[in-house]
Amino acid sequence: MAAGVLSGAGTAAADGTDGTPQTRGGATATINGLKTYGEAVIHQVGGDQRVEAGLFEMSVDGGGTLQTYCVDLHNPTQRDAHYEETPWSGTSLGGNKDAGRIRWILQNSYPQVNDLAALARQAGTGPLTEQDAAAGTQVAIWRYSDHAKVDAVDPQAEKLADYLQKSARDLGEPHASLTLDPPAVSGRPGALLGPVTVHTNAGAVTVSPPPDAATSGVRITDSTGKAVTSARDGSRLYFDIPEDSAGSGAGGSSQGLDSGGGTAQLTVQASTTVPVGRAFTSDSRSQTQILAGSSESTVSATATATWAAEGAIPAVSVRKDCAKGGVDLFVANRGDRPFTFELMGAEHTIPARASQTVTVPLQEDQAYDFTITGPHGFSQRFTGVLDCKTQGALTTRAAKAHNEPAPASVGGTMAPGTDLAATGGSAITPLIAGVAIGFVVIGGAVLVLLRKREQPGG
Repeated sequence: MAAGVLSGAGTAAADGTDGTPQTRGGATATINGLKTYGEAVIHQVGGDQRVEAGLFEMSVDGGGTLQTYCVDLHNPTQRDAHYEETPWSGTSLGGNKDAGRIRWILQNSYPQVNDLAALARQAGTGPLTEQDAAAGTQVAIWRYSDHAKVDAVDPQAEKLADYLQKSARDLGEPHASLTLDPPAVSGRPGALLGPVTVHTNAGAVTVSPPPDAATSGVRITDSTGKAVTSARDGSRLYFDIPEDSAGSGAGGSSQGLDSGGGTAQLTVQASTTVPVGRAFTSDSRSQTQILAGSSESTVSATATATWAAEGAIPAVSVRKDCAKGGVDLFVANRGDRPFTFELMGAEHTIPARASQTVTVPLQEDQAYDFTITGPHGFSQRFTGVLDCKTQGALTTRAAKAHNEPAPASVGGTMAPGTDLAATGGSAITPLIAGVAIGFVVIGGAVLVLLRKREQPGG
C-alpha cells in the first residue's frame, strides 16, 4: 500500500493529497547575497585560501528581512536559493557539541550588538567598522561550526573573533517561530480530529480554515467545538468534520479521497521576529545558515486532517533526523484496521489505534522521493535531500578579488567568474575531474599498445 524510491534530485516538500507543499513551519525566505563582509584566510593542508566572511541577507516570503551567518564553510551558497526554518536536529548543528556557543556569539556580537564602539571596548579590538564586526563574528562562528583553522584578515576583526571564541558559553537551541504539532491527524467523520497544538513566539496567530469550508462543512474549532479564527502559543486546534462529510470540496485544501473518506488542511500565520540562532536550510544544497537578526517577518505553518468511516485511517508526517542519518516518518493509524505499507523493500504495519516512527536511512547528500499510499485514496509524497555534515576543503583555490563579491562567496571555493549554481557542493569536483581525465588518457595509451601488439609482426 506504499511505494518508496530514492531519487537523484529532490525539493524541500512533503506533498499532501492535494499537492500543496508542507513544511515544519516558521519562516521561509530567499537568500539575497552577502551584504556586509570582510575577508578571512582558511588554513588547510593544500595551502591557505582567502574568502569573504560576513553577513547574508534574506527576503522572507510574505514580508520581512533576515540576517544570517554561514555554518557550512566549504559548501557554496546558490544564487536565489530558497530556505526554510529548520530545527538543529535537521542540520549539522544537531550533532555539534559547540552549537550552543554559536548561539552565544550571535547574541553577543554584531548585529545584535549594533553599538560598535561598545563592542570594541568589550572585546579590546580598537575601532570596528561594520565590515570588521561582521567578518570577526563569522570567523568565530566558523571555528565552532566547522572547527576550521581560519583567521580574519583585518587585525580588528581577528581580535574580535578571538574574543568571541574565548568568551562563548553554551546556550540551548531557540524555539521555532511557529509550528503545529502534530502536522497531521486522522479520525472518524462526525468527531473533532486533533488536537493540533500551536507553538509560537508571536503574540497571536491567524487561523485559516480550508478555502472550501463553506461547502465542505469542515470547521476549525477549540475543544468545545467553538469555531476559532485566532490562537496563541499553546492553543489546541481541532478539525470538526461533519458526520456525512466525504471532504469532496474544491479549492486545494479540502478534497475527497473517495466516497469513504476525505482530507482537509488548516493554515496558521503570524508576524513576528524569528529567534536568533534558528537554522535555515535549502535542499538546493546551498550552505546552511544561522539567524543573526530578524525584522518583523511573516511566519506560517500547516496541518492536515484525514478521515474515513471505516478501515485504516493513516496520518503521516516526516522530519530529517541527522542523529539517525535519515528521515523519520511519523505514522499514526486512528482506524479500526491495521495500516500496512512498504518502503525501500521493507514492510511496515501500524496496528489499529496505534502510532509508530519509521526511520528511512540515507547517505549524506542523498536525495529521497517516496510516496505513502493507503485506503480511500490516501497518498502523501515526501521529497528532499539529507544534508547533515559540513565538508572539509580538499583543494586550494586562488584568492577571489575583494571587489567582486558574489552571493555565494562566503564559504565558497569557486574561482572568479564561476557560475555557482552549477558547481555542486564540494571542492573535490576538480580533483575528480582531473583524475577521470588522467584515467582516460592512460586507458587510451593502453589500448594503442595492445593494438600494436596484435598487429602481424608486432
